[in-house]
Amino acid sequence: MNIWIAIAITLFTFLAMEFVAWVSHKYLMHGLLWFFHEDHHQHNSHIKPFEWNDFFFILFALPGIFLIVIGAEDWSFPFWIGLGITCYGVAYFLIHDVFIHRRLKGLKNIDSAYFRALRRAHKVHHKHFNKEDGECFGMLWVSKKYFKKSNK
Repeated sequence: MNIWIAIAITLFTFLAMEFVAWVSHKYLMHGLLWFFHEDHHQHNSHIKPFEWNDFFFILFALPGIFLIVIGAEDWSFPFWIGLGITCYGVAYFLIHDVFIHRRLKGLKNIDSAYFRALRRAHKVHHKHFNKEDGECFGMLWVSKKYFKKSNK
């Protein structure tokens, strides 16, 4: 496979994962599978090393792993799709768990309008302690209104 096509597939998959994350967060985590996500919305839930919500990390990693494995033999398109999914998972972990919730030390000194807006949008999402009335379900895309509020 041409390297530029492989890169394009990986990048497209990474970007498409924001939509997948939004839909699954809104309709699965705040819907049918709320019982796994509920502890993530409780005050001080991030003090514990693990939450029931961490189950989703494993669940969402499985398709990426599967696609990488089946495409690794001949570097076919499933490999590059799996790589895009996995890269999004790594970005999710670094942004959500390390930067926003500070479950690991690191990335806390990052300061820019984008990261202030991202943190503000996530804070708005977490102001709701139940599965209803949620907002800001994505991870990387931030509405303009949070940029306006995040200026120093």
